[in-house]
Amino acid sequence: MAERLRVGVIFGGRSGEHEVSLASAASVVAAMDRARYEPVLLYITKGGTWHRVESVPAAPLQPDGGRLAFPPDPDRPAFATVTGGTFRTLPLALDVAFPVLHGTYGEDGTVQGLLELLDLPYVGAGVLASALGMDKALMKGAFRQAGLPVVEYEVLPARRWEESPEACLEALARRFGFPCFVKPANLGSSVGVSKAVDRASLGAALTLAARYDRKLIVERGLNAREIEVSVLGNEAPEASVPGEILPAREWYDYQAKYAPGGAEAKIPAPLPPPLAGALRALALQAYTAIDCAGMARVDFFLERGTDQIYVNEINTIPGFTATSVYPKLWEASGLSYPALIDRLIGLALSRHRERGRRTTSLEPGR
Repeated sequence: MAERLRVGVIFGGRSGEHEVSLASAASVVAAMDRARYEPVLLYITKGGTWHRVESVPAAPLQPDGGRLAFPPDPDRPAFATVTGGTFRTLPLALDVAFPVLHGTYGEDGTVQGLLELLDLPYVGAGVLASALGMDKALMKGAFRQAGLPVVEYEVLPARRWEESPEACLEALARRFGFPCFVKPANLGSSVGVSKAVDRASLGAALTLAARYDRKLIVERGLNAREIEVSVLGNEAPEASVPGEILPAREWYDYQAKYAPGGAEAKIPAPLPPPLAGALRALALQAYTAIDCAGMARVDFFLERGTDQIYVNEINTIPGFTATSVYPKLWEASGLSYPALIDRLIGLALSRHRERGRRTTSLEPGR
C-alpha cells in the first residue's frame, strides 16, 4: 500500500468564527480516507498559540502539551515543537496543509502567507485571493472592475462613524433608505452583520460592526432570494449546481446559518435552466476576478420580481460543517464529500508543483 499523506488540518484561530471552524474541521477529518491520509490536527487557540491535538474539540480550549513553533526543520516543510520551554527539532513532517479557518487570521491570507514561506502545499486560495475574499470592500471593487453586478454599497471608515455619527446617519439614510445592511468589511458567517430598519437601528448596527473592523460596509436592502454556487479548481474551475437558502429567521444571520433548523437549503435551487446557467457562469467569473484557486463558494442575491442577479460575496474557505452548503452542492453535482476532500488535496499538490516550475532567482544568460 502506498504511504499515506500527512495532512495538517489547521483550525480554530483568532477569529469571531472560531467555533464554526471547530465544526468544519471535525467534518473534514471525519471524511478523510484513512487508507490515503493521516490527519495531523493543528489547533490555534483564540489567543493565537498553535498546538498539536489528538482530536477536534467540541468547544474552544487552551490545551496542555507542546506548543508549535517556527521555523521548521530546514530539510523538509514541517513544524517543529516547543514543550516545557524546550525547543525540539523533531518535525511534524507534513505533506500538505488543509486550513479550515474561517474569518480573520486564517482565511484572510495570513496563514496562507506562512504556508508559502514554509514551501508547504496547502488547500485553497493563495495569499492575494484570500485577502481579497476576506475584505468585502476590496472584493466588491474587484467584482466591479470585472464588470460583475453588485448591490449598491458604501465603505465607511469606523473612525468616521465614531467621530461624526449624526452626519453619517444622515448621509446613509438619505442614500440607501431602509432597510439596509451593515457589515464589518473583514469577517464572515454574518458575525457583526445587522439589518437596519430605521435611524436608531442603523446607529446600533454601525456601532456593532465597528467592534469588529476599522472598515464598515453599508448596502442597500433588497427583496431577494439567496442563491449559492460552489466552485472547485485551479486554472480550469468548475461550478456546481446552484442551491437556494431559505432562512427560518427574518434574514440569513449567524443563527440561521448554524443553529439546527435555522435554514433550509433547496438543492438544486428551483430555477429555470437559463437562469441557473447564468448563475454558474457568474460564479466562475467572480472566482477568476480575485484569482482564486482550490475552492470557493459564491453567494448571490436574485431580486424578486426582476430576476436581476447580484454577486454578494465569495468565501474562499466555505463552511464544511454537517449543515454547510458547499459540500452539499457538490454532492448534488455528483461529487461525494470524501471525493471532494481528495480533489481539494490533489489541487493543492498540483498548484504547488506548478509554482515549483517557476524561477525565483535571477539566472544571468537565461
